Amino acid sequence: MTPHVMKRDGCKVPFKSERIKEAILRAAKAAEVDDADYCATVAAVVSEQMQGRNQVDINEIQTAVENQLMSGPYKQLARAYIEYRHDRDIEREKRGRLNQEIRGLVEQTNASLLNENANKDSKVIPTQRDLLAGIVAKHYARQHLLPRDVVQAHERGDIHYHDLDYSPFFPMFNCMLIDLKGMLTQGFKMGNAEIEPPKSISTATAVTAQIIAQVASHIYGGTTINRIDEVLAPFVTASYNKHRKTAEEWSIPDAEGYANSRTIKECYDAFQSLEYEVNTLHTANGQTPFVTFGFGLGTSWESRLIQESILRNRIAGLGKNRKTAVFPKLVFAIRDGLNHKKGDPNYDIKQLALECASKRMYPDILNYDQVVKVTGSFKTPMGCRSFLGVWENENGEQIHDGRNNLGVISLNLPRIALEAKGDEATFWKLLDERLVLARKALMTRSVYRSSRRRESARRPDPLYGRCLWRTSEC
Repeated sequence: MTPHVMKRDGCKVPFKSERIKEAILRAAKAAEVDDADYCATVAAVVSEQMQGRNQVDINEIQTAVENQLMSGPYKQLARAYIEYRHDRDIEREKRGRLNQEIRGLVEQTNASLLNENANKDSKVIPTQRDLLAGIVAKHYARQHLLPRDVVQAHERGDIHYHDLDYSPFFPMFNCMLIDLKGMLTQGFKMGNAEIEPPKSISTATAVTAQIIAQVASHIYGGTTINRIDEVLAPFVTASYNKHRKTAEEWSIPDAEGYANSRTIKECYDAFQSLEYEVNTLHTANGQTPFVTFGFGLGTSWESRLIQESILRNRIAGLGKNRKTAVFPKLVFAIRDGLNHKKGDPNYDIKQLALECASKRMYPDILNYDQVVKVTGSFKTPMGCRSFLGVWENENGEQIHDGRNNLGVISLNLPRIALEAKGDEATFWKLLDERLVLARKALMTRSVYRSSRRRESARRPDPLYGRCLWRTSEC
């Protein structure tokens, strides 16, 4: 039986002893060994060793040749063959996909890689390091982690395995809603500092910026703060009380008016600083945090002040040229009886939101009732579009903050339609097959992340003292 040879690229070719003989003869010429009969004998011995098998690996053949040459009379020939093999391996590696992609990054010639993410400036060194790590992670995942049919479907474009530069190589997840309320009210540890609950809105927004940077550095998707106007409202109260106390201590006339004006100014400045920080931050993965602020449902004067501060800062723009801020992405919720129609208590805020959208593109508008109807409960999307489903804890309470999704697989629906050629039954059959494949691809993330998390269970989360995410509700 003549075996097939498994090449390095996964292709199978018929076994040919002539190829072995030719390689040995080239090495003999380099070593100045003039003994064609000996070269033919070595090739014949190796060929005999491979007979009777269905399949052999190319590395196994080359190792067998090396062993035969090492045991023969021409040690210089053995050395020449090993060096020849080594040189071929290097040349092959240079021509390989991994090295070509790395070269495209280093030489700044791979346009698709350099421009794949608008949030990443590929001319910045930290970003280049992240892109380099992404190239290696993609290569390793395709070669060693993902099932072959998933890789082939991804390469063909039948499905798209999003964020392959991060997952499943790293035990990371995609988008999440930060449990900001829990962290700010109960305290947490970040790096070497233990963070206590803030005592003013300016401190609360400063800590929020640090949390955003940390979270965005440890996930690869969008970071959202759900209902930020309600979460940060208590810290506006704390600022007001502080200013009121100052006015009373210094016998300032109209202490209430003083406290109000100082609080309004502090809240505006706090959210101005937060917007600037978000747009000047670079996370550990070399990009501006993709962060979303959801707001609009708070009715207290503190929540209304936060809503106004967010919108007026966005309208004002960044810097002397009043540039439109890219982040945070703003999502404003509209609800009947709250801010939808004239006479609703927050109608004026909605009008300000519409003015902001007309001038600065954001905020996006969320219809409260439709979100509840479609997803089962209200929450801001994670990042830009993914909504969490309903989940209740052991007390029957709906939990949104601190939860996440593990990643995304896209189906190429137009391709399925084209392949079906107008046959509806074929379309549904192909769709079912691709859905099964997409689920298989998604499960690689879940299974591999679970195994990696068990390995790292003894190490603390990047933000601890208060959990960054709810480990049981993902």
